[in-house]
Amino acid sequence: MKNKLVYSTDQGRICPECDYAIDDCQCNDSAAILGSGKVKIQLETKGRKGKGVTLIKELAMTADELKVLGKKLKNHCGVGGSVKDGVIEIQGDQRQKVLDFLTGIDIKAKIAGS
Repeated sequence: MKNKLVYSTDQGRICPECDYAIDDCQCNDSAAILGSGKVKIQLETKGRKGKGVTLIKELAMTADELKVLGKKLKNHCGVGGSVKDGVIEIQGDQRQKVLDFLTGIDIKAKIAGS
């Protein structure tokens, strides 16, 4: 039987698979599918000082694939943005451009909200 470290005073709890701290676990970060596949595009202004941000949610992709798609969407729309917690954020009201781009690459999406 192999004895594995499960707790370290320096790092806290340790993942039994990769031997990293639980917060920095390397096991399935890039391989985990984040969304359900029911892609929603919506505009959000709350907490952003009146500035609108287009959110693309529920994409059935890994974190690495989301980063790549986020970069392509930012280039397509000609604006900035980011990828946070499995959600792509694009600056401004870019809902129609994003919808056209996603349908062009065979991702079914719909605009949510008004």
